[in-house]
Amino acid sequence: MKKLLIVESPAKIKTISKFLGKDFKIMSTIGHIKDLPAKSLGVKFNEKTKTFDLDYITMEDKAKVINDIVKGAKGCDAVFLAPDPDREGEIIAWHIGEEIAKVVPSDKIHRITFNEITERAILEAINHPAHVDLQKVAAQQARRVLDRWVGYEVSPVLWRKIARGLSAGRVQSVALRLICDREVEVRQFKPEEYWSVDGEFTHQKNKFTATLSLIDNKKFKLNNQVDTEALTSEIKSANYQIDTIQDKTRIKNPIAPFETSSLQQAAYNQLGFSVQKTMQLAQKLYEGLPLTDPSSPVALITYMRTDSLRIADSAVQQARTYIKANLGDKYLPSSPNSYSKKSATATQDAHEAIRPIDVNFTPDQIIKYLPKDAAKLYELIWKRFVACQMKPAQYAQRTVTLIGGRFTFKVVGSTLLFDGFLKIYQDDEDDDQKVIKLPQGLVAKDPVALNKLVPKQHFTQAPPRYTEASLVKEMKTVGIGRPSTYATILSTIQARAYTELDDKKRFIPTELGFAVTNLLVENLPKIMDTKFTAHMEEDLDKISQGELERDQLLKEFYSNFEEDLNKFAASDRPQSREIEMICPECQAHNLAIKFGKSGEFLGCSNYPDCKFTSNFTRNEQGEIELKKTAEPVLLEQVCPQCNKHQLREMAGKYGKFISCSGYPECKYIQQEKADVKCTACQGELTKRRWVGGEFWGCANYPKCNFAVFGDILKKPCPECKHPYLAQKQLKNSVAVSCPIKTCKYKSKA
Repeated sequence: MKKLLIVESPAKIKTISKFLGKDFKIMSTIGHIKDLPAKSLGVKFNEKTKTFDLDYITMEDKAKVINDIVKGAKGCDAVFLAPDPDREGEIIAWHIGEEIAKVVPSDKIHRITFNEITERAILEAINHPAHVDLQKVAAQQARRVLDRWVGYEVSPVLWRKIARGLSAGRVQSVALRLICDREVEVRQFKPEEYWSVDGEFTHQKNKFTATLSLIDNKKFKLNNQVDTEALTSEIKSANYQIDTIQDKTRIKNPIAPFETSSLQQAAYNQLGFSVQKTMQLAQKLYEGLPLTDPSSPVALITYMRTDSLRIADSAVQQARTYIKANLGDKYLPSSPNSYSKKSATATQDAHEAIRPIDVNFTPDQIIKYLPKDAAKLYELIWKRFVACQMKPAQYAQRTVTLIGGRFTFKVVGSTLLFDGFLKIYQDDEDDDQKVIKLPQGLVAKDPVALNKLVPKQHFTQAPPRYTEASLVKEMKTVGIGRPSTYATILSTIQARAYTELDDKKRFIPTELGFAVTNLLVENLPKIMDTKFTAHMEEDLDKISQGELERDQLLKEFYSNFEEDLNKFAASDRPQSREIEMICPECQAHNLAIKFGKSGEFLGCSNYPDCKFTSNFTRNEQGEIELKKTAEPVLLEQVCPQCNKHQLREMAGKYGKFISCSGYPECKYIQQEKADVKCTACQGELTKRRWVGGEFWGCANYPKCNFAVFGDILKKPCPECKHPYLAQKQLKNSVAVSCPIKTCKYKSKA
């Protein structure tokens, strides 16, 4: 029998081929094969059917992929569609299934899914084939249409009102709003002073520290040094004794296994990996990496895009067996630990949590075979999974209160009695690991001596700016985005210059990010509302479960969206935002934040009558500060063109340059000349700068527009014999090409 199995990623082919016989051929779609058109909306309401029609087209470079797969499917006794087990995978299976159905009877086309690439999982899937889940397909289509409407219909309005090239996104813009709202909180935050008082006490020659917690059995607040110092003399004069000692055992339960968002957060906090890097590494661990045999990759973890905390019974049993054999019975709970979410839907729980496929592949055993960062991520996943099936950690906690006159001091001591799951997995940011030891022999009502007081000044802290990890956590908490979208959203808001990262890798919105967010919140409040966006995610899950019709959701969304969009497009909104700062040149009008090709700048709001412009920065409080332009530096050389004025070095848009100080009378600019001539007109080639970098251009421009992009390599072109080539340094190689447009010569070294 001839059978065909189709996967999404070509990296899986080697791993899966080990488990299937010669009857099977495995091919890959290499991701999506069809999508809505790039240059048009591709979504139209059908008045006859009262539904939305989606205009799918074959993606660029995918026609050959489709033809090859269809050709491979001809004459097959069975075709198994096996893209990833999520909505995106389902739409890929549906699209390629439609193409295959043209040459293969539909009863021979099956949909299979597996959460791990193992022989057991794949054979189990093949032995229990199903059909493409059209409800999942509908949910993916709804998400794609919603994103297309927001992206394609809002972005052009932003181009007209702010600057070209901007984009809006249904979830992306809401994530940006979270960053902007947090930045407003940070900038508006006013630190408040407060003081704490620690006392060093002695009991039978043993010293310990306690903190003042009550005055007259009430909570208190010391706001300044004067009040604190006034109180210290009274505190010192009191006689102290131990009032109460309370002992209890505190339990710290194991942490749940990883889902996508918690993996991204832990990898960021513990390994310093970006969200995108974490997902790229996890993808490789899922698809398979070679271990002892370089030609035979081994899948190491389960599917990495998941909202589920569910663990397969077989995996739980394997973990328990490992714990018993390697750590002993004292670390093994009497029954398996289970984890679930209160609000988990059937769609979210369809997958498993992220776990190692085989617990017996310990990090120590395979670290030498894996790339360094992949090994680190695997170790994190392995430890978290094994730890989730271990016993809790136990702490002995002792709370001691001391009284003296009106004052009550308190200290809580903690000692680790049993490490439990902490033997395997510890979170570096876990406060429970900070163990405070108290002296032995403390007895209630015993006197204690106050040795010294240590007043400490504190200031309330502004809410922290988001890191990649904390932003993913917040998006997860408010319910926007899904495991497959977090990494893309975070990279997009940075690529669009809506945000920057500070020296602690925390998100700071740019002026452009603020401008886009404020404009969208003002004009499209619904799509910028976190609750509305979260509700939309819930509705997409309902479509997956068959509880809501695709077109019902789309109609409800578009009826409100269209009304707001039309008002937004028609509104007259200036492209700049005035600030409370008077123009230093005209002294009459406010400055305004404007946006140009090179980014944001300040300009006089009375332009063009006043042409003042300046770059600017913001300080920690968010206040705008003008950037001073570097003063020109006079050089000793005389201008070779006018022989009258000195040359000067100036800072320009693309860096420093040398020109005549007699400008505008003399417009001489010193240019670096190449030691070869322009082959079009025999003019000089001079170095020029533009936003894309440097190039050599003919000095006779615009009469001659010959240019060499890159460095000049004095070597004739092997094809057209042009006397020199263009050479450009790439990230890991050097690209060499012919500067003559009609010549197609290119090479890499």
